[in-house]
Amino acid sequence: MSRLWNFSAGPAALPLPVLERAQRELLDWNGSGASVMEQSHRGKRFIAMAQQVEADLRELMGIPSHYAVLFEQGGATQHFAQIPMNLAREGDSADYIVTGHWSEKAANEAAPYVRVHVAATSKADGYLHMAPRDTWQLDPAASYAHIATNETIHGVQFQHVPDVGSVPLVADMSSDILSGPVDVSRFGLIYAGAQKNIGPSGLVLMIIRRDLLERPTRPMAKIFRYAEHAANDSMLNTPNTWGWYLAGLTFQWLKENGGLAVMGERNRQKAELLYGTIDGSGGYYRNPIDPAVRSRMNIPFTLHDSALDAAFLQESEAAGLLALKGHKALGGMRASLYNAVPLEAVQALVDFMRDFARRHG
Repeated sequence: MSRLWNFSAGPAALPLPVLERAQRELLDWNGSGASVMEQSHRGKRFIAMAQQVEADLRELMGIPSHYAVLFEQGGATQHFAQIPMNLAREGDSADYIVTGHWSEKAANEAAPYVRVHVAATSKADGYLHMAPRDTWQLDPAASYAHIATNETIHGVQFQHVPDVGSVPLVADMSSDILSGPVDVSRFGLIYAGAQKNIGPSGLVLMIIRRDLLERPTRPMAKIFRYAEHAANDSMLNTPNTWGWYLAGLTFQWLKENGGLAVMGERNRQKAELLYGTIDGSGGYYRNPIDPAVRSRMNIPFTLHDSALDAAFLQESEAAGLLALKGHKALGGMRASLYNAVPLEAVQALVDFMRDFARRHG
């Protein structure tokens, strides 16, 4: 068996050392004689591991002590609805900055629980750019302002943390968390599905300022209330123990490889290599996104002739390059360059792209 270069948008590539260690420990974790998936989440071994995982994450991201770290379930999509349930009272409003498919979906899913105010959107031009900050119509009385820091489908990414005034900034970081340094103190709440840069699907990482946990909310079951999860160390119910464990291995891998500053530089190099190949192809390959907001994680592109798409996908997979088919909403191609995708993989991709263009004219 040989592993191929995986450009999947999610579930996505995991670091090979993480997979190899999980393989070694699958039947006998931590000398326990059983898999981590067979351990009680309330046992001493698992609790000690969970505490170390949180400590590693806090070190990596520089998370201040007045933020709680939660390991949730449901995928980020569930939290599109759960966030307004926890941060807004009935009748409150929230600002949403719509920059692509996922921020638009977040706004739509929040609508039953908060008065959604779209403070800015670039939908009219197909999300090829972001609305300039000085055009945003923010409400200083909003319960929070929501962004998606990176749009996996449209390939648009915030290059800086936007200023939204005194209201808490809520960010869906599912596809770019841990891809470089970030100032956590600029946010009220960060949430991220695990299946891009953290681990397997089924786990949601949440970093929330503790004062927000004290906000009065509507009546709801305890299982939906973030304050209850924080009070119970994310073990109000049985957590995703396998996902938590693998997230911990990924955090250790990140630390061993220099942390988020090093990872950010690697991701910059990978993205520049691929964008340079697209832009330098004389129009054979195209990416229409405003260069000022191009994503370093997800790079959609098209061929000059869509009739070549099928051949490109068939030949690229035969060359060991997986999951390059674009999202059905846009078509074309998409290469996702998450942390676990090395520079060698991107080099292999651009070599193939240049060869394909030579052979197919």
